[in-house]
Amino acid sequence: MKAILWLALKSAWARRLTLSIALVAIALASALLLAVERVRSDARESFAQSISGVDLVVGARTGGVQLMLYAVFHAGAATNNIRWESFEAIAAHPAIAWAVPLSLGDAHRGFPVVGTTPDYFAHVRYADGRPLSFSHGRPFASTTEAVFEAVLGHEVARQLGYRLGEHITLSHGLSELGPEHADKPFTVVGILAPTGTPVDRSVHVSLEAISAIHLDWAGGAPLPGLAIPAEYVRKFDLKPKEITAALIGLHNRTEVFRVQRSINAFRGEPLAAVMPGVALDELWQTLGVVENAFLAISALVVAVGLAGLTATLLAGLNERRRELAILRSLGAGPRELFLMLSLEGLAITALGVLLGLLLLMLGILLWAPLAQAQFGIHLTLRPPEAREAWLIAAILATGLLASLVPGWRAWRMSLADGLTPRN
Repeated sequence: MKAILWLALKSAWARRLTLSIALVAIALASALLLAVERVRSDARESFAQSISGVDLVVGARTGGVQLMLYAVFHAGAATNNIRWESFEAIAAHPAIAWAVPLSLGDAHRGFPVVGTTPDYFAHVRYADGRPLSFSHGRPFASTTEAVFEAVLGHEVARQLGYRLGEHITLSHGLSELGPEHADKPFTVVGILAPTGTPVDRSVHVSLEAISAIHLDWAGGAPLPGLAIPAEYVRKFDLKPKEITAALIGLHNRTEVFRVQRSINAFRGEPLAAVMPGVALDELWQTLGVVENAFLAISALVVAVGLAGLTATLLAGLNERRRELAILRSLGAGPRELFLMLSLEGLAITALGVLLGLLLLMLGILLWAPLAQAQFGIHLTLRPPEAREAWLIAAILATGLLASLVPGWRAWRMSLADGLTPRN
């Protein structure tokens, strides 16, 4: 067996220029298949960690997926709001370490506005527990004296070209064409560093600011004949009456089910508490068809690469007829020739997979920062996981099966056929 393996390697090296084409094709196909699987796995993990560290998301009673969509991804609208008194009662639960309120429903040039507290920047995490950080400026103040301060997500500032100190106005509703609160401009005091999450596309203001801009509004429209100038809003009680949702962190995560049941059974009003991981897994299931489609396309690319290897080995058999005949005359039987051709194909496949793994690692090193900043996918440089190992094994097994075809052809070649010249 050792001699046969040595002959296979020497024979492949003698035809290295021809086989290198098949080798590159297998390496690229393997890298593509493994990259699709790695991106799928890491994207799912990053998707689940869009709000890392949050144990429960609380909102008006509705489906878990819908609650996550509007509270975390700011897609769609809430079915109802939560009374401020209910939020305070929930936040006072002894098992709850912190609670961050969210008030949604306004926008700035198509970007959602999030009304919250400065605790938002301290407790909200993303990716593998990374805290929010500021590329410029600071959080907005929680005092009524500085009520009209705004913190921009990275994408908002980048796309609209905003800098610290600029003034912006908010519009009522999520539409770009909604009526504006033009009489109450905000000053940009902070710009967040990129996270690749919905935070990048959000404008953050205080809850008091949300109350201030709606003092002279009712039913989604300004009250006729009433206009409260910005400099006078501080004379009013700006404590919010309602919020849209709340993010909850617990002292001990083992209490999550007990706290969830307590909130779902809250007597003050119908509420729903969902665990982000469970709801996001349910949401991710809707993308399963797209995942499988990309994986199937990558598998077809691998199959094409292995078919090219088989074609290359078969095409080379005619050139190697005399070589195989000489080996037969020296005592090598059909079994040895079959093993030699099969091992040659398997060795090329294995080398192609190894090169594909190296290409994958190089790609992760080069593109991981861009993937995190632009798409929120935290690509990790790690050894192949179980599913990736199965894919590698499948590629090697398929490569071995493809190599059996030229091996079988070599088996069929007789000594007389090899030594008989052809015109």
